[in-house]
Amino acid sequence: MWKILLKSLREFKRPSILAPAYVSMEVVIECIIPFITAYLVNQIRAGCGIGVILRYGLLLLVMAAFSLAFGRMAGIACATAASGFSRNLRKDMFYSIQSFSFGNIDRFSSSSLVTRLTTDVNNVQMAYMMIIRTAIRSPLMLIFAIVMAFIMGGRLAFIFVAVVPFLALGLYLIIRKAFPIFKRVFRRYDALNGSIQENIQGIRVVKSFVREDYEKQKFEKAAEEVRQEFTRAEKILAFNAPMMQFCLYVNMVFILTFGSYVIITTQGLNFNVGQLSSLMVYSFQILMSLMMLSMVFVMITIADESTRRIAEVLQEKSTLTNPANPVTEVKDGSIDFVDVGFRYSDKAELMVLQNINLHINSGETIGILGGTGASKTSLVQLIPRLYDVTEGSVQVGGLDVRAYDIEALRNQVAVVLQNNLLFSGTIKENLRWGNPQASDEELQEACRLAQADDFISRFPLGYDTYIEQGGTNVSGGQKQRLCIARALLKKPKILILDDSTSAVDTQTDARIRQAFREFIPETTKLIIAQRIASVQDADRIVLMDKGRIVAVGTHEELLATSEIYREVYDSQNKAGGKQ
Repeated sequence: MWKILLKSLREFKRPSILAPAYVSMEVVIECIIPFITAYLVNQIRAGCGIGVILRYGLLLLVMAAFSLAFGRMAGIACATAASGFSRNLRKDMFYSIQSFSFGNIDRFSSSSLVTRLTTDVNNVQMAYMMIIRTAIRSPLMLIFAIVMAFIMGGRLAFIFVAVVPFLALGLYLIIRKAFPIFKRVFRRYDALNGSIQENIQGIRVVKSFVREDYEKQKFEKAAEEVRQEFTRAEKILAFNAPMMQFCLYVNMVFILTFGSYVIITTQGLNFNVGQLSSLMVYSFQILMSLMMLSMVFVMITIADESTRRIAEVLQEKSTLTNPANPVTEVKDGSIDFVDVGFRYSDKAELMVLQNINLHINSGETIGILGGTGASKTSLVQLIPRLYDVTEGSVQVGGLDVRAYDIEALRNQVAVVLQNNLLFSGTIKENLRWGNPQASDEELQEACRLAQADDFISRFPLGYDTYIEQGGTNVSGGQKQRLCIARALLKKPKILILDDSTSAVDTQTDARIRQAFREFIPETTKLIIAQRIASVQDADRIVLMDKGRIVAVGTHEELLATSEIYREVYDSQNKAGGKQ
C-alpha cells in the first residue's frame, strides 16, 4: 500500500532523502559526545590543567552546535516532505474522485471519502514524518549506542542485549491487540461523518419537524462508539510507555549497582568513573531509541488502515470509461432506448428499469410522468451516461452513448435537477459553469429564457450578487431558475429538466416552457414533472410505473387511452378547483 501512496511524493523526494541524511549526522555526533565526555572525566580525575578542560569543553560545544544544526535541518526537511506528501495525496485523491462515476461514489459514500481526505491523510502524514526521521534516528541511535556501550562498558553492555527481546515481544503483543481495533474505528468515523453530513444538509427539515433532540441522540451514539473504540485501543497502547520506562530504570539500576561495584573492587583499573558516566548516557540513548521506535510502530499501526483506505481511492477505476476510439461529436439530439434494463449494482436483485423501448426525435419536447419510485430520474441519467445500462443500449444521435467520449457527450446534454446546487460565488460565476467564456449579454439572455432576469435585476448588485454556499440566500424557485439558465448556457442538444420547476408558480413555469419552444426549438427537451400542467403541451408524454413505460402519447391521446393518466389528471384538476 505504501508503494501506491509514495507515487504522490514527486517533487518532495529530495527533502525525503535529506531528512534521513541529516538525522544520521546528528546521531553520529550525539553518540561521540558521551565518549569524549568520558575521556574528559578521566582527564579531570587524573588532575589535568584548565587548558585541557577548556579545549575539550570547546570541542564538545562545537559538536553540540553541529548536532543542533543537523537536527534543525532534519526537522525542516522532514516537515517539508511530510506536509508536501500529504498535500499531493489529497490532490491525487481529489482528482481521482473527480473521475469517479456515480457508481463509484455509491460504493464509497461521500462521508467515507471526506474521512479519507482528512483524517486518514493526517494519519499518513504523521506516520511518514516519523518514518523519515524518528524511524531512521532510533535504529541508528540504537546500533551506535550499543556499539559504543560495548566499547566503553565491556560485558556490562550485555544487559541491553538481554532486554531487547523482552521489549520486542511486548511491542508485538501490543500491536497485535490494537490493530484490529483501529480497523474498526475508521468505520465508526465514517458513520460519525455520515451523521454530521446528513444533519447539516437536512437541517431545515430537522428544525421544521423539531427533531433536534433525536439528531443529538444519533450523533451522541456515533460519537460514543468512536470514543469507546479509541479508548479500547489507547488502553492497550498505554502499556507501551510504562514497559519502556520499566526497562530503562532496570538498566540504570543494574549499571549503577554493578558498575559502582566493579569500580570499587578494581579501584578503577578495569572500569572507571568516566566509563560509568558514558555508559549511563548510552543506556539512556538505547532505551529512548527503543521507546521512540515503539512509538513509530504504534503510529504506523494507526496509519496502516488509513493507508489501505487511501490506496483504495487511488486505485479505484471509474466504472465508466472511454472506448478505444471515442466519437467526439454528437450529430443531433435524437434519443433511442433499445430494450433497456438497468440496476444500480451487480448485487441488486431487482431491476430499476425493465424493457424500455422509446424513440425521441431531435428537437422534440417529451414529458415524463410517474409516481414516486417510477424510476423517471434513473431513465434520464442513462442519457449523459452517468450510469451505464445493464441490458440493451441507449443511443444519442444514432450512436450508442458508450461510443462517445464521455466529456463530449456530457457537454451536449444539460441536466437540471430538482435540488440542483449553486456554489459560493457571484451569480455570474455560477452561471459561467455552463459556459466559462459566456459574455454578459449571453448570461442575461439565458436568464431571460429561464425567467430569472427579473429577480436578479432587483438585487442591488445584480449579476454580481454573491451566492452563499448551496444557494442559501436565494429562494428555491430562484435557485431552480438560475440552474436552468446555467444549463442553457451550455447550448446543449439535449436538455433534461428533472422536476426542476417544482418550486416555481404555474405562470412562471408556463413562460419557461414557452421560451424553450420559441428560442431553442432544435434542442431535445425532456421534462420530468409531477404536475400534468407542466408537460401538457409536450409533443409526447411518457407515463412510467415501477420502472416500465406503461403509455406514450399526447395529452389528448393519454386522456382517451390511459386510465392511470386520466385519474392523475382528474385528481390534480379537482385539487386545483378546490384551491
